[in-house]
Amino acid sequence: MVAEGLLSDFETKLLKWIAASDFIEVPWSTKRAAEAFKVTEKDVYEALSSLTNKVPDLIQISYDDGAIRIAADSP
Repeated sequence: MVAEGLLSDFETKLLKWIAASDFIEVPWSTKRAAEAFKVTEKDVYEALSSLTNKVPDLIQISYDDGAIRIAADSP
């Protein structure tokens, strides 16, 4: 369980979106994520970086076959 107030609203939404999606079989696209949330790609990268620090047990990011793969559990 994620402690209340630990994540920003955007980080929480992004984590839930990743958890509900299949970015293991379908390669991750920062551009698509930015468009979906109406933020910049930099905002997405910063949120991903923050999530790996704040909730490392809930998110996994790896590189495979030329693409980033991301998996997450819901907070």
